[in-house]
Amino acid sequence: MLVCLMARDKPGALDVRVANRDDHIAYLKSTDHVHLAGPLLDTAGQMCGSMIVLDVPDMARAEAWAEADPYARAGLFEAVSLTEWKKVIG
Repeated sequence: MLVCLMARDKPGALDVRVANRDDHIAYLKSTDHVHLAGPLLDTAGQMCGSMIVLDVPDMARAEAWAEADPYARAGLFEAVSLTEWKKVIG
């Protein structure tokens, strides 16, 4: 099942994102669950969140994956949503 993780950073938390970015990228690469991923950008072009599509057996696995993300463990996110996603094009 594909699950879209949408996460918004806490205001003013770019330094937390930058400090944990290497660990986050290593985590993305360390599992077989990441279908695609990238940062959300604000109007100034600065990173302000994340969008990740996970390929997981169930929602419980998506939740566990999201909780173990170094960004989540660092308290970066203001809000996170996990929604089942259906690929139609691409």
